[in-house]
Amino acid sequence: MNRNAAVIIGYDAISPLGIDLDTQWQNALAGKSGIGPLTRIQPGPTFPVKAAGQVEDIDHLGYPFLSAREQARWISPVFKYALLTTERALARSGLVIDAKLAPRTAVTYSSAIGGLDAILSADRKWFSANRLPLPCMNPNGCVNMVAGKVSMLTGATGPITTTITACATGLTSIIIGAMLIEQGRADAAICGAVDFPLVEPILAGFASMNGSYSPKENTPPEAPETLSRPFSLHRRGFVASEGAGCVILASRAFARANGLVPVAEIAGWSMTSDAHHFVAPHYPTVRRCITEALADAGITPADVQAVNAHATSTRVGDQVEADALRDIFGDPMPPVTANKSLMGHVMGASSAIEAVYALLGLRDGILPPTLNYRPDPALSVNCTASPVTVDQTHVLKNAFGFGGCNACILFRRI
Repeated sequence: MNRNAAVIIGYDAISPLGIDLDTQWQNALAGKSGIGPLTRIQPGPTFPVKAAGQVEDIDHLGYPFLSAREQARWISPVFKYALLTTERALARSGLVIDAKLAPRTAVTYSSAIGGLDAILSADRKWFSANRLPLPCMNPNGCVNMVAGKVSMLTGATGPITTTITACATGLTSIIIGAMLIEQGRADAAICGAVDFPLVEPILAGFASMNGSYSPKENTPPEAPETLSRPFSLHRRGFVASEGAGCVILASRAFARANGLVPVAEIAGWSMTSDAHHFVAPHYPTVRRCITEALADAGITPADVQAVNAHATSTRVGDQVEADALRDIFGDPMPPVTANKSLMGHVMGASSAIEAVYALLGLRDGILPPTLNYRPDPALSVNCTASPVTVDQTHVLKNAFGFGGCNACILFRRI
């Protein structure tokens, strides 16, 4: 076993299911949807997107890491939600980043979209009122600034990078953090992702490319909580959402030497590139990503007890993932859960939040349901339509992003 193998010592998430992690997990197990009417923006009755997964405001909690003056500067919500999940994950881990540890602590906390909302607001003010942007606008729009603010919050001065791989961003953040630890370049890593994509151009763009949910013509409106339908016969695209997730890694040796208690380890991982299409996933490289992660973990498909799927509810994406899982695992396939049915698609942050949920399932031996599931005869996938008790040693987490960016991790219970 690699003496520098990365273990998970802490985690936290904020999602449409709640701002407290225990509340989110209980809501997930109860099959409670976090998707509702879109209220974050009000673009008018002809706007094509009507539903979204929205998070609660956290201003009432108070956060010493953002003073009133700082809040006025960092106006995009990506910063305060990223910093809160980081603070809580560190507290849960017991890790103290002192002067000695700071140079050995990496930051890979990322975002697929960053503070685009701040740039959009400045653009509108420029054209409507000829007002120059505030000095904070460009820093808000720098995608790597999320990692920068996490570094400033924690004092971590080790390697820092922003892993932008579209919808796989959160998982690649964890993989790069693990890689830095495995190579001996860091003893600990602050990983994760945050995204707040509920702005008009992004939502309208997803609608125009038929990626987000679109109703059938001449059909009555459907309840928002029924629209996210991974692996289902009646799936019609994803529901965009917002949120953040943080995972704290450490080397096994460092955790042991400092009395930190790992909750799981990263048994194996892989990343592949489709080199095929800008949005449509490619079966051969998706399949290879999963098989390489299994090989890296030194296990066979029979050793995997559960799968936390990418499963966005798109026709092609769900088909490719289901085909790859069927080809690799055969029958019986381990139970598969699709968290986006509960919270929608949080873009780059989805796989970070879902990784946290996968770790909670590994801990508790249970998988949350996949809501709105109606079996599709074309998809031979063992989907959990209700909570399933599963004694898990290994859980596979998949994430596949625009541009053909694939990432898979095997989490192993310790």
